[in-house]
Amino acid sequence: MTLINGLPAHVLLVHLVVVLVPLTALALVVAAVSPRAARRMGVVLPLLALATLVGVPLTTQAGEWLERHVTDDALVRRHADLGDGLLPWAAGLFVLAALVWWAGRSSAAAAGPDSAGGSVWSGTPLRVAAVVLSLAVAAGAVVDVYRIGDSGAKAAWHDSFSQSASSGER
Repeated sequence: MTLINGLPAHVLLVHLVVVLVPLTALALVVAAVSPRAARRMGVVLPLLALATLVGVPLTTQAGEWLERHVTDDALVRRHADLGDGLLPWAAGLFVLAALVWWAGRSSAAAAGPDSAGGSVWSGTPLRVAAVVLSLAVAAGAVVDVYRIGDSGAKAAWHDSFSQSASSGER
């Protein structure tokens, strides 16, 4: 993808990633902490993580195209370098979301339809590990998206505006 409606695709797709990564991270942590929430989210959790996982390389590829079409700049290179590091975080979100979804399904099936559910999943070391890993990967992904976005904003806007208002506007 290069252009969408005459605009570089990256500047549009980046919004997808900026929304999906934190949303997926939040949903993952909530589902990992609460088996009931995991059951209520159902297959939406891994599908959301899959959409995030697919959105990252699309955005990165569009960014690489844009990088070749702008003036060479250290800020753009830094942004591109940081952007290349997001895919492992998105993959981690997806793997953990699939695990939490699968474990939530398995525990609900084992607990039976009339049970409150979660008894198998909620007391296992697997769940504790999933919660800890989910918190770590979610935090890492969100911090990485922030760092990438901050560097992208600096690359796009440095020297592009005036500190004072123009045309008499205040």
